[in-house]
Amino acid sequence: MKKIIIFIIIFIAQYSNAQTEHAWVYFADKPNVADALANPTTILTQKAIDRKTNHNIAIDERDVPVNETYISQVKTQPGIMVRAKSKWFNCIHVLGTQTDIDNLLNLSFVSEIVYADRSLNTAGRSASVQRTKQMTENFETSVLFDYGSANNQITMIKTNKLHELDFTGEGVTVAVVDSGFSNVNTLPAFQRLRDNGDLLNGYDFVNRTSDVYAFTGSDHGTRVLSDMAGYIDGQFVGTAPDASYYVFRTEDVASETPVEESYWVEAIERADSLGVDVVNTSLGYTTFDDSRYNYTTDDMDGDTAFITKGGNIAVEKGLLMVNSAGNSGNTSWGIISAPADGDVFTVGAVNLAGNYASFSSRGRTPNIPVKPDVVALGSGSTAINATNTITFSSGTSFSAPIIAGSMACLVQAFPNRTNLELMQAVRESASIYANPNNQLGYGIPDFEMAFQTLSLPELDLRERIQVFPNPAKTNLQINLPEAIRNAKLKVMNLVGKTLQTITTTTNSHNIDISQLAAGIYLLRIEANGDTITKKIIKQ
Repeated sequence: MKKIIIFIIIFIAQYSNAQTEHAWVYFADKPNVADALANPTTILTQKAIDRKTNHNIAIDERDVPVNETYISQVKTQPGIMVRAKSKWFNCIHVLGTQTDIDNLLNLSFVSEIVYADRSLNTAGRSASVQRTKQMTENFETSVLFDYGSANNQITMIKTNKLHELDFTGEGVTVAVVDSGFSNVNTLPAFQRLRDNGDLLNGYDFVNRTSDVYAFTGSDHGTRVLSDMAGYIDGQFVGTAPDASYYVFRTEDVASETPVEESYWVEAIERADSLGVDVVNTSLGYTTFDDSRYNYTTDDMDGDTAFITKGGNIAVEKGLLMVNSAGNSGNTSWGIISAPADGDVFTVGAVNLAGNYASFSSRGRTPNIPVKPDVVALGSGSTAINATNTITFSSGTSFSAPIIAGSMACLVQAFPNRTNLELMQAVRESASIYANPNNQLGYGIPDFEMAFQTLSLPELDLRERIQVFPNPAKTNLQINLPEAIRNAKLKVMNLVGKTLQTITTTTNSHNIDISQLAAGIYLLRIEANGDTITKKIIKQ
């Protein structure tokens, strides 16, 4: 008996010192990259290839899947559990003790390990992530509404004007990434969606199952989806009732751990591969159950969190990414969370009077870039829950899908416009575009105005304007048609911040971009009463 007690004491002592860690394990290479890129249908759907071709988005090594042989070998290592993978970052998310994870460096194909607990990263690379729980939103007593219960949230941003023009999302594919989609496959509110073949199913990345409609502790995703796809005749209509939808669960409401970021990135990668046009995410990251992983507000810089970097790549890949700002406006945290701090289109909340909702997370100060991008009704908006009841709900979780569905209608109306052009048109339509602030961003958008702006005749200028070299390292050469001699040229970042403004009276002009960081920018050309926006890449 004494020996057993001693063994138990030793075991407990060892276990207490062997803390489970979250880490990203990066691989050195991928197999058969050249063959995959030469035959892209082996790694992407035809719809994804068509979207990338249409918007001049390159298919590159990041689109090639992670080496499954490498993953299998990692799974056989002592004490290691593989929880997620990312082809864009060529890495996997693992759990294990620090000793067991460090031992993975002995594998020839492992190039780097980055811990979510940044104090363990000796190489100096910071990739930890923390998540703000946006699920703590104020849901009022469920009430059945009469006809027009969704009227306020749609007419506030004039999405109804797009519907009147028969732009209701038809032919557009949307992915919703959330916590749980209880009963979406059976609820009457989504019957129209199912009957039209527009519920494309999805995947539960938390439980690794295609059964994405089971109850997982929350119907948050069901309510978020309803603000885009819900339809109850005479009572409720979402902002994009005729779009097609994938639903992906990446949020585990039972815990808060860094792996949820990796689930999210994996889901977005799948959405890109499937040819999705618009993505809505009503989640955000700042803190975890284990405080070692917690962010600081300084980390909300647009390029620190793993999930934010994944969102930035998604925008670069052509996806129109819409994300809720967060519900920390009246807390000590105050500001937006990841990935809303990055290149995604960030949505805050207002009340029915169009005034700032105090819970809506603010942009950073100084407010560069402008965040949130826009706002919509998020205080007292309506949604449909898992019992098919129309409810009042509050939170940026609901203002975001209201905007995302409206974006899907714009994609239908202008399939040849890029995600960057559509986002910029919506920003410019907003109520305080000339004087943005960190509560409302550019303000309440006007989708009728955005439609009109995008509909203006371009006099074939888009095809006749030459911008080269593109990509460029130091200088951009702009050649304008003979009919244009007076033009204003603006270099902007992806969230609409003007970095340079040049007025030219000649057909040819050179712009120095040597001081810009490498990345994607917008070149806005204003001439002859028209506005043309082109994507430029700084190497």
